[in-house]
Amino acid sequence: MKPLEGVRILDLSHVLAMPYCTMVLGDLGAEVIKIEKPGAGDDSREFGPFKNGESAYFISINRNKKSVTLNLKEEKGKEILRELIKVSDVITENFRPGTMEKLGFSYEDVKKINPNIIYATICGFGQDSVYPGRPGYDIIAQAFGGLMSITGYPDNPPTRVGSSLADIISGLFTAIGILASLRTKEKTGKGEYIDTAMVDCILAVLENAMVRYTVTGEIPKRIGSRHPSLTPFDVFETEDGYLVIGIGNDHLWEIFCNKISEFSHLLSDERFKTNESRSKNERILKPIIEAWTKKHKTNDLVDIISKAGVPCGPVNTVDMVVNDPNTTHRKMLFEFDHPIAGKMKTANSPLNLSNTPCKTHVRAPTLGENTEEVLSKVLGYPKEKIEELKNNKIV
Repeated sequence: MKPLEGVRILDLSHVLAMPYCTMVLGDLGAEVIKIEKPGAGDDSREFGPFKNGESAYFISINRNKKSVTLNLKEEKGKEILRELIKVSDVITENFRPGTMEKLGFSYEDVKKINPNIIYATICGFGQDSVYPGRPGYDIIAQAFGGLMSITGYPDNPPTRVGSSLADIISGLFTAIGILASLRTKEKTGKGEYIDTAMVDCILAVLENAMVRYTVTGEIPKRIGSRHPSLTPFDVFETEDGYLVIGIGNDHLWEIFCNKISEFSHLLSDERFKTNESRSKNERILKPIIEAWTKKHKTNDLVDIISKAGVPCGPVNTVDMVVNDPNTTHRKMLFEFDHPIAGKMKTANSPLNLSNTPCKTHVRAPTLGENTEEVLSKVLGYPKEKIEELKNNKIV
């Protein structure tokens, strides 16, 4: 048994933010019915890389879902959607603001069909916003939310984080909101409206940068990979790559210097005695440490520093982390056979629950793969009716 078994989610989302949310909920056992456009499907089905013509991108973020094609431009398609709303616990979407209203499926419209439904939405700036209707992709949220201004090196332009962090974080926050709303519904019998803005989610995770400004008035700037208030806490070049060292307090600094003889003399140096003084003299300290790391291979340094009890790690490329034995040990790879793409391997859920494990999944569906199943088993449609809907291009 999985934690969310018995919960039905009607998913009208596309691309990444909300699909990531519903994938997480599907991992936890929810039944996710993904509504897609007949003949085209989710936009991300056209995103590379491709394998045998199938989008590996789509496959990687849509496991544990049932694909139902439904033409919402036709009234008959809308009637079917209304029937599905009646028997669902949650409805999700991440269209541009105003789209669901135009289709006739605003929160108020949906509440009339199912008064206790949970209605979750994600968009760039929020449904209730001083920028009504403004569209937003991940890069817009990272930029507007301040994240790009503190990412990168001082002499380089503002930089987008390597993964679509705004999409993913907004998906995770929305999943948390849905779980909270399901709990509230258990107690009160009432659903609610969840309005998530991608920009809000970026602002919520700025941590040090946020309070640095609100407390001191200092506007945080790009400082590379080092920590703004901990030193040494940075990336260091090695003989064959890069290494990160994270010394988060004075005790770890003492251990580092005592256990690694090359740095024992630094313990008595007033410039480096406390974290505050080390941070003030970071430009002096980093070259001293890096002169040592450049003489050693990354793996040797990880061994030396880890044995000393100081946090550190290699800067892995994607192939290195995928092939690391701990990745396999932690079951972080989901391997499966896809009917068109063939053998596939994607990232697995990082959740490890002792009584309700969620590491095994149903692969992502092909377009419309579950249309007949859902119409017959969920709505009770006979085969003849389904065939008629197909002939009329409703499904």
